Amino acid sequence: MNGYLNESNFLMVEEGFTTRDLLENLLGELCQESHQQAFFVADLGDIVKKHLCFLKALPRVKPYFPVKCNGSEGVIRLLAELGAGFACANKAEITRVQGIGVPPDRIFYSSPCKQVAHLRYAATHGVRLMAFDNEVELNKVARSHPRARMLLGITADSIPAAHPSMSFGTTLKSCQDLLQAAKDQAVEVAGISFHLGSRGLEPQAWAQAVATAQLVFDMGTELGHHMNLLDIGGGFPATEDTRAPLEEIAAGINSALDLYFPEGSGVDIIARPGRYYVTSAFTLAVCITALEEIPVEQPGSDEDEGGSKKSLVYHLSDGIYGAFSCLLFDSPCPRPRLHKRPCPEQPWHSSSLRGPPGHGEDRIADGLELPQLHVGDWLLFGDMGAYTMPASALLTAGDQARVTYAMSRMAWKAIQLFQGKPPQTEDERESLCTPLSCGWEMAETLCVTPVFAPAGII
Repeated sequence: MNGYLNESNFLMVEEGFTTRDLLENLLGELCQESHQQAFFVADLGDIVKKHLCFLKALPRVKPYFPVKCNGSEGVIRLLAELGAGFACANKAEITRVQGIGVPPDRIFYSSPCKQVAHLRYAATHGVRLMAFDNEVELNKVARSHPRARMLLGITADSIPAAHPSMSFGTTLKSCQDLLQAAKDQAVEVAGISFHLGSRGLEPQAWAQAVATAQLVFDMGTELGHHMNLLDIGGGFPATEDTRAPLEEIAAGINSALDLYFPEGSGVDIIARPGRYYVTSAFTLAVCITALEEIPVEQPGSDEDEGGSKKSLVYHLSDGIYGAFSCLLFDSPCPRPRLHKRPCPEQPWHSSSLRGPPGHGEDRIADGLELPQLHVGDWLLFGDMGAYTMPASALLTAGDQARVTYAMSRMAWKAIQLFQGKPPQTEDERESLCTPLSCGWEMAETLCVTPVFAPAGII
């Protein structure tokens, strides 16, 4: 064991006891205390499974987890124990990762826009690997961190099939000038970086991106740079219901790597899977703290017993400035599930979800069809592990959703046995997959009674 994670950092889930049971126990305690603060239950075993699947699907690629996606201590400690690297966007994230003992050679300062003070902090603390995509950033690095190892970021304009949301990076025609400028200032360019975005990509986009990176590698090599590192970014599927599963994407990536950067070429490959690791591992429990009934005159609205039409607005104990900050990153709001099954005869109403009262712009979801709920009821949201814990909340003592970490004993044994490496032999694969498959269904068992909508309702 590497010493980043131990049994005091999580609750051990024994055989026959699931994280659903844990969630129910926590809710039972909180209801007795009239407690309303939102909280997470995190299945660390789900992250272990994702990690081993990633290494098996992409054996040449070392994952660097982007801390901005989920900087909670349990996630950082687990991934450090598994041997992953970390992509940090600023000084605070570097400090957080190094605070548990992660060495600087496992940290990638990945932000394309860096403050000079943060650059100097990285230099002082031994973090050398970082990215740039323009001459202004290059000049800052040359002055503040001359020993840095730089990756040149290329943009969507250079990759025809990439998602248009790629806003950072330089175009292919600008690469030559930037590589030359780095050479003139004696800044080491070690390779190329790209990022295809988190959703909506076709597998062939990766192959085209790798091919483009190979062209820029040739430019750098001709100018005398020792190009030996390729960062293929993020964009891996976060849940199993995506149209392009990890195995399909990995097959395209592996083929492209074998073609353009074959084994023996001296090029190491890294990636930045974020949502992939943590989305499905976290479930959020939120309490209804206030209720508004708004009369609605439009045809087709719900009618109460008196014949009047109404829409219901539920205020929750957390909102977009807290656990629902994922909505600011263009993530869809997961459909809520009820902690308690509604009575079949209850009427359904057009409903909206809002954050705590007093913030009119804190809109979580609109257009939901829900049964009549009450103040004190709890709603559960699955797939809430990505971009749900803002860095500012993690660094302050203010109210924030508490996280209870759980892991099956079998998952804990797998960490000890494989130390983050995929099973190499058939016997190892059998010992990993067979006994752990039930233990790792915790993410599914967290799906407490869903809200069953009438036909035609989402």
